[in-house]
Amino acid sequence: MTSEHAVDIDKHVRIYVTVFVALMALTIVTVAISRLHLPVPVAVTVALLVATVKGALVACYFMHLISEKKLIYAVLVLTAVFFIALLALPAVTHSNGYWIHQ
Repeated sequence: MTSEHAVDIDKHVRIYVTVFVALMALTIVTVAISRLHLPVPVAVTVALLVATVKGALVACYFMHLISEKKLIYAVLVLTAVFFIALLALPAVTHSNGYWIHQ
């Protein structure tokens, strides 16, 4: 093994350890926030923000998506758009009075 290869491995290990420490810190933040007894909408918003950051770290570094091509990001954006549309569907059907008339 060349010294160049060893330096490259050390760099990757350092990144993985840094991401692991960040994930553990965010887990501690999540537990600390749960102890604050925030109002439900605020608690859900904060929990989703922390979970999004943790999910992004896992996807980018452990699943190696940070070095992928543009097509992967296009598929990810399309999936997010469909997910948001599906989440909004009950709100849209509820606001037009469909449930009131039954």
